[in-house]
Amino acid sequence: MERSLREVDPEVAEAVLNETGRQANGLELIASENFVSEAVLEAMGSVFTNKYAEGYPGKRYYGGCEFTDVVERLAIERAKKLFGAEHANVQPHSGTQANTAVYLAALSPGDTVLGMDLSHGGHLSHGHPLNISGKLYRFVAYGVRKEDERLDYDALDRLAREHRPKLIVCGASAYPRIIDFERIASIARSVGARVLADIAHIAGMVVTGKHPSPVPHCEYVTTTTHKTLRGPRGGLVLCKAELAADLDRVTFPGIQGGPLVHIIAAKAVAFHEALQPSYHAYIDRVVANASALCSAVGRRGFRIVSGGTDNHLFLVDVFSKGVTGKAAEKALEKAGITVNKNTIPFDTQKPFVASGIRVGTPAVTTRGMGLPEMETIADLIGRALDSRDDEVGLARIRQDVLALAARFPLYARRLAAGGARA
Repeated sequence: MERSLREVDPEVAEAVLNETGRQANGLELIASENFVSEAVLEAMGSVFTNKYAEGYPGKRYYGGCEFTDVVERLAIERAKKLFGAEHANVQPHSGTQANTAVYLAALSPGDTVLGMDLSHGGHLSHGHPLNISGKLYRFVAYGVRKEDERLDYDALDRLAREHRPKLIVCGASAYPRIIDFERIASIARSVGARVLADIAHIAGMVVTGKHPSPVPHCEYVTTTTHKTLRGPRGGLVLCKAELAADLDRVTFPGIQGGPLVHIIAAKAVAFHEALQPSYHAYIDRVVANASALCSAVGRRGFRIVSGGTDNHLFLVDVFSKGVTGKAAEKALEKAGITVNKNTIPFDTQKPFVASGIRVGTPAVTTRGMGLPEMETIADLIGRALDSRDDEVGLARIRQDVLALAARFPLYARRLAAGGARA
């Protein structure tokens, strides 16, 4: 039992070490990714992974849960404090499962729901026909205006009055602007609907006041814990107190069995970190970096979807310069810069090709990069896309990326302990 991973399984150990090196030696600009602290990593790798704990604190189906109850209660209370919420369920394994729990609590199969169109910045679990949400419920899509690529609240209002949904889902995975949760809630009230706000991407901005909070206006709020919250991969549901019993019941035993106690422990640590003043300063830098990087990329001749950003991410219409999102993603990856291809509103390309890329600043900001580095990164992006068919040119850019990354070490102790070369 005391043998190391390298002794037990050298192939997996090598993959872990290589991934640590990949993260440390590149520029991570995927908006949904971040780097957790060593404390969060320690909690995730703790002995709580050994514990079965079906049920909730004080009401378990297994013995030996006294310390499990400690960490789950800590996670719950910290989440409620962080968001100003009446109730929190910290057990969902992912954002999609958090959303599914809300659907099962609030809807019956076949009910009508309004959700944001995936191609306009929405999410798979907001009604895509291949997702369980789209299979169980009748989703009607809303989106952005063509002229400015911002949410069309007037059209949302008209759709609500026409279709009389039971639930309106708002929030996005690729929308760079402020979302007016209060207005959406008002639209919902006018037709007798409830609101689910999925803030998986903007949770960090919400808890620090950089984005208006949906909590006072929406019956349900879901988020992941691993994006701007900088915690372990997982989900979280917040709701009004009167809805708590139904929500908890559909989470367990409705859609999940035993909770991942080691992940809940790590969520508690991440929530504690997010309650500190230093986290507020971090989110301020994330938003400032996103604005600076967005402007710098735009100055290099690329069209920015909606003309800018109000949060941690922005969309670049690379096809405006004759490059597909797929080609851009591949070229940037060869240069050591990780982004994801992304459809843009009214895209003419297929999703696996796409006309855009999504760029975010949470991860590079975690490393300590600031406004000067955003200008450098914009230059690296422009050079890489101009050199997308030039392997030698991309290799040169890769060396510049390595030099920049080396100035902002990441998980250095783990790399040193594993014997990896930077």
